[in-house]
Amino acid sequence: MIDFGFDKIALIGAVALIVIGPERLPRVARTVGHLLGKAQRYVADVKAEVNRSIELEELKKMKSTFEDAARNVEQTVSTEIRETTSDLDKSWSEAVGTGTSASSDEGSFYDPLATPVPSYKHPKKNWRLKRGATPQWYKQRHGIRGKAQSGAARVARFRPPRPQA
Repeated sequence: MIDFGFDKIALIGAVALIVIGPERLPRVARTVGHLLGKAQRYVADVKAEVNRSIELEELKKMKSTFEDAARNVEQTVSTEIRETTSDLDKSWSEAVGTGTSASSDEGSFYDPLATPVPSYKHPKKNWRLKRGATPQWYKQRHGIRGKAQSGAARVARFRPPRPQA
């Protein structure tokens, strides 16, 4: 940049005072200050845009390297899974004694512990009956009577047994 010292600025001010005149000098100085400020802001904006574009390019490069690494990991994991599945199929077929080697297709591994999924069964509830809000499991757990009992039945229930004669 241009190196301005105090002596050079004083010389430029004296020449401007003589050429422009004392009545128009403050307005011209203000206009020059505004223009210099705009120029500095424009240069700062250009620098920021260049820095953003450089950072964006770096991020794109990093993204591509991470994607490549993830793709490589995915490929190695899938090949290991395929190899392990084929080994398990072979071991299973030898253990079962079928004598035939199972194919290495995915899903060919037989799981004897797999249970079939039960199909939907309608609960056959009578929706017209009025039901209490307290669930049956709660009543049973806390000893709440589920059915109404007459007074005579209750007395008979708790009457001591008669001695045998």
